[in-house]
Amino acid sequence: MKNVLIISNASPFDGLRIRDALDTTLIYAAIDQNVSWLLLDSALLALKSAQSAAHLGLKDFFKTIKALEIYDVEQVYVCELAMQKYQLEHQQLSIPVTVLSKAQQQALLQQQDMVVNL
Repeated sequence: MKNVLIISNASPFDGLRIRDALDTTLIYAAIDQNVSWLLLDSALLALKSAQSAAHLGLKDFFKTIKALEIYDVEQVYVCELAMQKYQLEHQQLSIPVTVLSKAQQQALLQQQDMVVNL
């Protein structure tokens, strides 16, 4: 089993990049890899509770984020600075996350066999 880290830094409303990252995360989990997902900057907004992309003409993938638990993806990380920038608290997010400082993010990167930036 390999350690795979998916990194997202695009807004959930910026094309399909977050959707692609979510799909990639679920695929790696389905093939029994130790997958984790790190959301940086505005990508964090994809985890905000009670939102929908339907009014923007985008497929609503926000509900699919909760499928991470079904696939045993328990390692979802967010940037501490992004949480501060967007003034979000844990209870405002749709799934449990671990907040990482820059130093912790660097340590996480060092533990990976593969890193995918989407």
